[in-house]
Amino acid sequence: MPWRRISLLVVFLIAVVALLGRALDMQILHSEFFQRQGNARQLRVVSIPAYRGQIVDRNGEPFAVSTPVNSIWLNPGEVISDMHRIPELAKILSIDAKALYKKITAQQTREFMYLKRQASPELASKVMALEIPGLALQDEYRRYYPAGEVAAHVIGFADVDDNGQEGIELAFNDWLKGEPGKKRVIRDRLGRVFDDVEHIRPVEPGKPVVLSLDRRLQYLTYRTLKAAVIKHNAIAGSAVVLDVKSGEVLAMVNQPSFNVNDRSQMSPESARNRAVTDVFEPGSTMKPLTMAAALDSGIWTPTTKVNTSPGYMKVQGNMIRDHRNYGELDLGGVIEKSSNVGISKIVLAVDADVQWGMYQNLGLGADTGSGFPGEAIGRLSVSALNNDFERATMAFGYGVSVTPMQLARAYGALAADGIIRPVSFLHNEQVVEGERVMRVETARAVRKMMQSVVSEEGTGIRAQVANYSVAGKTGTVHKFISGGYAEERYLSIFAGMVPAGSPELVMVVMIDEPRNGEHFGGEVAAPVFSQVMAGAMRLLDVAPDLISEKQLIMKPNMKSKLVAKKGENV
Repeated sequence: MPWRRISLLVVFLIAVVALLGRALDMQILHSEFFQRQGNARQLRVVSIPAYRGQIVDRNGEPFAVSTPVNSIWLNPGEVISDMHRIPELAKILSIDAKALYKKITAQQTREFMYLKRQASPELASKVMALEIPGLALQDEYRRYYPAGEVAAHVIGFADVDDNGQEGIELAFNDWLKGEPGKKRVIRDRLGRVFDDVEHIRPVEPGKPVVLSLDRRLQYLTYRTLKAAVIKHNAIAGSAVVLDVKSGEVLAMVNQPSFNVNDRSQMSPESARNRAVTDVFEPGSTMKPLTMAAALDSGIWTPTTKVNTSPGYMKVQGNMIRDHRNYGELDLGGVIEKSSNVGISKIVLAVDADVQWGMYQNLGLGADTGSGFPGEAIGRLSVSALNNDFERATMAFGYGVSVTPMQLARAYGALAADGIIRPVSFLHNEQVVEGERVMRVETARAVRKMMQSVVSEEGTGIRAQVANYSVAGKTGTVHKFISGGYAEERYLSIFAGMVPAGSPELVMVVMIDEPRNGEHFGGEVAAPVFSQVMAGAMRLLDVAPDLISEKQLIMKPNMKSKLVAKKGENV
């Protein structure tokens, strides 16, 4: 009937008018409002992660690099409508479905919740393949350490948010970190980015750090120290190698260590950089430093004789003993035989201020200038100035405490003809200006005395390095425990330099509580020094100074190296 057609036409006309009115409202009258609403659902401002600067060794070999990864996150308010799919998600993430359900429900009013930080690409792909609304990925970087446990204590590590937590990562965090950027993107209904709209702020990547470490020497030192700690069933060990001319740390290792790429098994004991944070009494390795004070005072000369008979002496009612009666010794003999009586008589003839001043000038009781986080300063007691017995015991390494790095720095002054330099973990091509703390003649005289320690008659024969002269000193210390010194627990120490005549490297080795029979520094620590220095001389191409004419004939190119190195005829 006509009225039906008319009614139907009217309905269509009303619908068309309504649609046109709605289109007019959305496209013209309130277009800005709807544009904002659409953008609010699709446009997002996201952070662009900054690449953390690399940490490399002096030759450009990497110690720490950053690799791009994804973190998986979700919007609880959007996922709540698809909670029936939580078991699928939980299975892929290998987490408990009930716990995940509870966590999402508890945070449903929030718009952001991490599910998995720094996920592998495979895992991220599996999660996003579920196409659950509200799930999304966030670009990040993960820190990776190619040297692993070998350099863990020096390099340290960064946390999941790329903030340095230990070691170099912490010390240079502001330099390494960089500034993240920002950009506006369009996301689809599943939260996936499919288009970049604009870059709001550019990324400022972190800057690299070039360390003084030599990765080759670091590996060699670590392997040798670890083998020694295992062989002697020791609790721990530390070793430091310094460049004499610059004060740079070429190698620094500790045992026990940890895998910095998998810190699930890391413990406070294994994470500590003992070479920097742990102090110990240096024992007889203190005697060359005391001898430097005596020689610099002008009261003693290398040829002066000291009567150590009968092998013991009393100072303020306390007994000081040698292993046996060494009789009359010159100053070199006191170092060679490691005579406690001899060094005590020598130092007590010197003014207390001279002894104290030398120790202070050599950096004892102060930081090394390295800037390494958590560095200990050791202990140098002022009360010893007014107590002869304390002065005597300090002379042979009791009542004073140092870190391995402090001791290495002090020996560096002997190696550098009396110039002490700050310790540095950064590579420096230049010779670093230091501070003179003793006369040139004093440093050379003490080095010559220390050469006798590594001779056939000395206590450090196992520190010898084929074709190179070595100056060094052994130390064996009763371990200090609560209530006093343990009779059967020791620290084994060796400190030395190569080549003795014009040293290039200084090294300190400390083994904590060897428990397989041998415990003397010359037995336990000296062989570590020997093996590392033998390899170091080869790696750094340092010319031998004890090579024979027979060897020169067999290796004619060695002669030219020696001439170039020394600038003199061989």
